[in-house]
Amino acid sequence: MKLIDWLKPGIKVKRWILFSIFGILLIAFGFTELVMHRVYDLAYKVFYIFLNVTGILVLYVSVTEGMKSIIALINKGYIKVSLNNEKIENLIYEKRLLVKGPKIVVIGGGTGLSTMLRGLKYYTSNITAIVTVADDGGGSGDLREDLGILPPGDIRNCILALADTEPLMEELLQYRFKDGRLKNQSFGNLFLAAMDGISDNFEDAVQKMSSVLAVTGKVLPVTLDDMTLKAELENGNIIEGESNIPNEAYKQKSKIKNLKIVPENAKPLKDALTAIKEADAIVLGPGSLYTSIIPNLLVKDIAISVRKSNALKIYISNIMTQPGETDNFKVSDHVNIINKYCGKDTVDCVVANVDPIPDHLKEKYLDEDSNLVELDDAKLKKLGLDIVKANLVKIKKDLIRHDSDHLAEVLIETIMEKKLLYDRKKILEYMYLSQRVKSKESERKNLNKKL
Repeated sequence: MKLIDWLKPGIKVKRWILFSIFGILLIAFGFTELVMHRVYDLAYKVFYIFLNVTGILVLYVSVTEGMKSIIALINKGYIKVSLNNEKIENLIYEKRLLVKGPKIVVIGGGTGLSTMLRGLKYYTSNITAIVTVADDGGGSGDLREDLGILPPGDIRNCILALADTEPLMEELLQYRFKDGRLKNQSFGNLFLAAMDGISDNFEDAVQKMSSVLAVTGKVLPVTLDDMTLKAELENGNIIEGESNIPNEAYKQKSKIKNLKIVPENAKPLKDALTAIKEADAIVLGPGSLYTSIIPNLLVKDIAISVRKSNALKIYISNIMTQPGETDNFKVSDHVNIINKYCGKDTVDCVVANVDPIPDHLKEKYLDEDSNLVELDDAKLKKLGLDIVKANLVKIKKDLIRHDSDHLAEVLIETIMEKKLLYDRKKILEYMYLSQRVKSKESERKNLNKKL
């Protein structure tokens, strides 16, 4: 391998090479003076002996730390023991691209949010996921009740989506116990619960878990307060609990009239407010409108910060309606609900699916009182919104989901065209992203050819 390859920035080797050269110079200078000039008094001899010792220490530190950097590259697969030059160059190039990526804040919860994050991390490392902590069902609800911690489920999924982990590690953290007292409990939830036990607070536990799993960007709970949801239905009944609201609304055939959180003055994380303020783009969704997106906006100062931010605000519409939450909702209905809780004209742009689904899946979802969310262009244009249409459907085990890779590509292109292109300070980011998008398109074409 050529020496110049190791001198490129980004792989944490150059600094230790320079440090080791400095140590060698100290040793050489100190040893030469001791040997060549023996008439020095005791103080000078002690000084030059000190230079030798310092040089040896510097050389030791630089060699050990340099080896750690090289081993880290080998462990991540960027280089083999034979020292693959091309992979090192790709690593440097990739890291520099990700650091130059736009600052994107995503707000929501549920599987939709984590699905999108998997695609976004390819384009930028400046991602902040602000996640709801209102979940009170399933394994998260059990841990919340038993241990008094905030629900870890949605946060765990977001951490894994942004993590740089081996498939086996992800499979382990997503594993659910099938028997005993831990039945249906996720190992990842238990991992985060254990991390909470050795941390100062839940935020610290999330950051520690993120560090262990080498997460790209940040995952933040929207608040550290023990937050629950309350919904008033149109029939006047009050439903408490995130997991109960859609079920009861569906059973009672009554729409959600109003939603609030308890306590109403739940305080947001300062890091969340800072991220919103500094963002190039704020993405709402995808996810359950009333139980994943809106709860975040109800936390004190979150909605105000989103509305005041100069970021491009994008809403990603769900593909299917959700029984009990968004029955017969069109895309504009989703936006109107966001404006109701966050303020008028909050959303600048809507990303909506126009991809059809197979007839057998239409029938399956209709049996569950769910149907495709209709894109009503005319009403959206009256609201002054830009509309981005895309084929976003991905079918997995007869379930309709967003295609994470294509959705991320659409989002990045939208941010480039509607935000970065018009900001002279962001022109470098625009150029880096253009290269990244082209690279991804090339990968997709090559994959399609192989298939």
